[in-house]
Parts: sequence; structure tokens; C-alpha cells
Amino acid sequence: MEQSALISIGLPVSLFLIMMGMGLTLTLRDFKAAGTASWPLTYGTMLQVAILPLVAFGIAIMLGLSAAMTVGLVLIAACPGGSTSNLFAFLGRGDVALSIILTVVASLVVIVTLPFFVNWAMARVMDETVAFQLPVLETIATLVVIIIVPVIIGMTIQHFAPNFSAKAEKGVSVFGFVVMVAIILALAVQVGDGAWGMIREAGLAAALLNVAGIILGLLGGRFFGLTRQQAFTVAVEVGIKNGMLGLTVAVTLLNSQEISVASAVYSVMMFAFGLLMIAYGRVTRMDEVSQ
Repeated sequence: MEQSALISIGLPVSLFLIMMGMGLTLTLRDFKAAGTASWPLTYGTMLQVAILPLVAFGIAIMLGLSAAMTVGLVLIAACPGGSTSNLFAFLGRGDVALSIILTVVASLVVIVTLPFFVNWAMARVMDETVAFQLPVLETIATLVVIIIVPVIIGMTIQHFAPNFSAKAEKGVSVFGFVVMVAIILALAVQVGDGAWGMIREAGLAAALLNVAGIILGLLGGRFFGLTRQQAFTVAVEVGIKNGMLGLTVAVTLLNSQEISVASAVYSVMMFAFGLLMIAYGRVTRMDEVSQ
């Protein structure tokens, strides 16, 4: 199926600009702050990049999803938190500094973990005659170009022109949201008549994955010694994924609209769950409870 220019060119370019927007909000002090919250950072990162992909695979097997949908669900689960998660953590009165650090660290780690889990899932659910692999070296190189490089550019701009970066970051966030909506609609058109069926198939799986991530963040975090505010922040970070990254990998590296459906559906549903998390954080006055 031939891809439109919006998808083949727009996706990676848009992700590059969005990650640059994340860099516009970061300084070296943010990275140094990671040492003051080493355990919450470790737990949150492991949950995002290692535990949730396994949970996604379990959900897919339990629901009897198709091979493409299973791989797609593992793919979006293996993605890091998106820059939007920082805004949701702020609005829900979570630990914003921890949210930012988790986003950045997970975005770096997935350069290695994402291709591993996607290939692992494909090896288990796809027939050998039709299975294909996510090229590891090409994927790592691509992720470096569209994640690390733009973050460094954004941080450089922020360092030398902080006033400009503060204004530009807001515009980049709006741009990212608009482009993601346009790309999801374009994908639905390209998939054709089977789009609604795949959306229905992915909807329950995406909802269960989101709920699982929130439970592991909130209850799991508390069980492993995080404060309520830290556990809430981890839950938000796990729930609000970088959907643009999932879409980019699916349609540009795997060249599969079918695999991209899970990322597209999750990217829409996560905002509803995110709003519920904001309401929960504000009602329970999360920032006033330290334990």
C-alpha cells in the first residue's frame, strides 16, 4: 500500500520537531536532578520500557488479537512517555521534575529496548513465511536522529535563547497534536474498509493496557516505596505514550498500516485516561501529600 507524503515524510519530520520542542524545556540541571530521585526514576523507567511491553503481549494473547495487532500493541507499550505527559503531570499536581526526567531517560533507553521487544513479539506471533524484522541498526540510527539529535538542538536553543524557546515550545506542542490527528485520519483512509474492524479490535486492548499501566504506576509504585505524588507521576508517565514515535516506527520502518492501528487508537484513548488522572490528582490534592 503506497504511503502518502503526509505519512512517509510528515511523520518523521513532525516527530523531529516535537522532540526538539521537548529539548526547548530542558537544561542540564534537569539531568543532574535525576540523582536525587534514583529509585522512582529506576522504577518508572523499567515500567515504561520493559514491564509494560510484556504486559501488552499478555493482553494481546488473552484477547486473541491478530499478529499485526499484537505487534502494534507491544510497539506502543515499548514507547516512552510523550512530552504531553509532562503537562498532564503538572495539571494533576504530580512531580513535574520527575516526569520530565522520566520522559527523557526513557526516550534514550528505548533506542535499544524498542527494537528488541518488537522483534521479540514478531518472532512469536507471525508466521515465518510472512514475518519480517525491525532492522535493529537502522532503527537505532533512526531513533538517534529523530530523538537524541532534536533534543540536543532544543536544549542548545534553550541555553542561548531561553525567552524564544519558551514561546516556541508552546507552538511545537500544538503543531504536534494537529499533525498526529491528521496522520491518524490519513491512516484510517489508507487502511480502508477494514479500519473500523481494526479500531474495534484495538480499542479494548488499548484500554486494558492503559489501565494496567496506571495500576502498576499507582499501586505498584506505592508497594515499592514511592510517595503518592511520585507514584501518581509514574502512572501518568506510563499512560501518556509517545504515540507519534509508535506511528513513525510502524509506518516508516515496518511499512505496515495494520501494525500502526494500535498506536493510533491508543494515542486517542490515552487523553481520556489522562483527563481522569488529572481529575484524580486534583481531587485528592496530590501535591499536598508527601507520603
